[in-house]
Amino acid sequence: MGQDGSGSTIAVIITLLIFFIPLLFAWLSKRKRKKVEAELEESKSKLNAAEKKVEELNDKYSPIIDMELHIQQLLDEAKEVSASNIFQSEIILGKAEAKAKELSITSYSKAKDLVTDAELEVVNIKSESKELNAKANQKLKDIKDKVVVLTNEAHEEANRIIELAKVQAQEIAGDAYDAKLKADSYESAIRAMKNTIEGYKDDYIIPNHSVLDDLAEEFSFKDAGEQLKQARKRVKDMVKQGHAGDCDYVETHRKTYAIHFAVDAFNGKVDSALAKVKHDNFGKIKQEITDAFALVNHNGAPFRNARINQTFLDARQEELKWAVSTHELRQIELAEQREIKQQIREEEKARKEMEKAIKEAEKEERLIQKALEKSRAELANANEEQRIEFEAQLAELEGKLEEAEERGQRALSMAQQTRRGHVYVISNVGSFGENVFKIGMTRRLEPLDRVKELGDASVPFSFDVHAMLYSEDAPALEKDLHRRFNRESVNKVNPRKEFFRTSLAEIKQVVNNQGITDVHWTMKAEAAEYRESLAIEAAQQEENVA
Repeated sequence: MGQDGSGSTIAVIITLLIFFIPLLFAWLSKRKRKKVEAELEESKSKLNAAEKKVEELNDKYSPIIDMELHIQQLLDEAKEVSASNIFQSEIILGKAEAKAKELSITSYSKAKDLVTDAELEVVNIKSESKELNAKANQKLKDIKDKVVVLTNEAHEEANRIIELAKVQAQEIAGDAYDAKLKADSYESAIRAMKNTIEGYKDDYIIPNHSVLDDLAEEFSFKDAGEQLKQARKRVKDMVKQGHAGDCDYVETHRKTYAIHFAVDAFNGKVDSALAKVKHDNFGKIKQEITDAFALVNHNGAPFRNARINQTFLDARQEELKWAVSTHELRQIELAEQREIKQQIREEEKARKEMEKAIKEAEKEERLIQKALEKSRAELANANEEQRIEFEAQLAELEGKLEEAEERGQRALSMAQQTRRGHVYVISNVGSFGENVFKIGMTRRLEPLDRVKELGDASVPFSFDVHAMLYSEDAPALEKDLHRRFNRESVNKVNPRKEFFRTSLAEIKQVVNNQGITDVHWTMKAEAAEYRESLAIEAAQQEENVA
């Protein structure tokens, strides 16, 4: 009986297990599936967010990306056309733009001369009689009206020349030329955008002083300032007379509004750039103005090609040139003024030294004269044995008197002859390295005093003297040497620093060629402080290693 009961219980359990196990597996499978589905939904959500972020980035940078793709497409199309035709078209257009620029500048110059002549004539007429004032004013008004007409005609002729050149270029190269123009335009816009985002860095460095290369040596800061003033007036006149920009709208009010919008945008960027003119950023500002031209013209394309004219870009670039010239010449004049003041201080020190030397020589002469008089009196009353001693003493005093007189005469002569002095050749290996020499001039009675001053707290080590050249015309000798070693000047911007990277043998050879041979040269720089400092540093390093 017990066994039958146990058997039936086991059977029931087995039956229940058979029934519930599939249900258990089904429940577990359903739970796992829900978990997987949840993870899948989360992944889809993340993917959607990532896709949305990519779309945002594409929207943000699509102008550059699209333009780059478009440029590549245009360039590929352009490559299929004859390159020689494109090159010929570019030559035609380049010549036309140069001719238009020359015509614009020439017309403006002629117009300015007309106004100047008219104003002078008005002054003359007014000075002759008050009754002719009305006639003078009318004549001035007529001249100014003529100037406006002349300027307008010149700009119209310049634009006509450029348009004619574009038509000729189109006829020669066809669609390939249009494709290249568009490619160049987009490339300029992309470059401008990248420069705006990344900054101009050092890619566009042009030395500021390069703008002075074509100017005469006597061209001054005031002359450049006058040229800058005229350049700015020309810019204002071009805006006022409607020659700064253009547009393809037919309706007058739309065309005027679009041109004003483009010109205001361009001038705002250019004025901001010009306000940043410093001693070293001519190239960067020039590129910034070029980029402003590219961006404004690119952004004005949807408004019936609202654009800045090339002649107006040239006018603003000309304004930049004179702004930089004014700045550079001002810096040069300030440096020259500092140099003159330094020379005045140096001359004053030299004058005081010479006056002191003359007074000391005169004082010494008086003392020696007294000693001589005393020795001569003692000699007259001396016996034979004493006479020998006094005669020797007298000879010594006469020699000292002669030396004192020579020193006094030399000091007096140098005080009277303002061009006498010494040209020194010195180096400072510890401060500036090997083969760098300073060639300067001093009128000090003791020229080494000037060298000691140069080796003050502004440099870590003292200077070594390689040669001290006495000259009757020290400024001329210094100038000749500076001119000879101009190409070796360390500071290309400010050669007044007087440091040159060359060999001492070369300097000696040039000095010998000047006919100055009675000079002691020290060919090897002692640089005692520098070499001793190196030895101390080496010893300290050895101690640290030990």
